[in-house]
Amino acid sequence: MAKGTIRYWAAAKDAAGVAEESFEAETLAELMANVTLGRDELARVAGRSSFLVDGDPVGRRAHGAVVLAEGATVEVLPPFAGG
Repeated sequence: MAKGTIRYWAAAKDAAGVAEESFEAETLAELMANVTLGRDELARVAGRSSFLVDGDPVGRRAHGAVVLAEGATVEVLPPFAGG
């Protein structure tokens, strides 16, 4: 299980109540399940967000297929503007 840092931006930061926190997870799917447990607003925002893992866009890849390395940094990027 990898340990790393998750960083929240804009609405995700507001929903999480913190700018960043530590995590332990093997995949992006596991990480998001862990950090959104009991945090309904964060789950809502994360559901429409984009993600970077160590600076690389996740894109449309299944989150269960995105394996996290030790020391990874995951960034949660909600839509910044409409239209």
